[in-house]
Amino acid sequence: MSKIDYQTLLDNALKSVVKDALIHAQFNGLGDGTHFYITFKTRAPGVVLPDFLRIRYPDIMTIVLQYSYNNLHVSDKEFGVQLTFDGRPFFIRVPFSALVEFKDPSVDFMLSFHPNGATNLADNDMELPLEEKNTATDAGRVISLDEFRKNKNK
Repeated sequence: MSKIDYQTLLDNALKSVVKDALIHAQFNGLGDGTHFYITFKTRAPGVVLPDFLRIRYPDIMTIVLQYSYNNLHVSDKEFGVQLTFDGRPFFIRVPFSALVEFKDPSVDFMLSFHPNGATNLADNDMELPLEEKNTATDAGRVISLDEFRKNKNK
């Protein structure tokens, strides 16, 4: 007899909260200062992301839905949205199974998830939106983390 995986059950229930919030935004837009920070595993199965972003964010990425997003589409298993990176629009798709964190700072709301192989992110470890990041700092940070992981596994 197998054990009940309560963490998976909880993650699935909480992901339905994210899905419902995104559906609300899809049909009603975001107002009153509402904005979403969505952190996800960039190499999770089903994630569609431009190659240059996958290189820039080889493991985890945070996107912000606030003012400049288009074509938000939500299904039972994933969401897709058009965002602007480096001044050009790109469509990305993220399965709910790839989620690591969902935040709405306008109401001090946050959910954390446990996708396979993910660790919890502390607030100070969260990736910043692309518009606010210094690419050189980001590259150094990712390399440092990768080097740490390589050294730890030796």
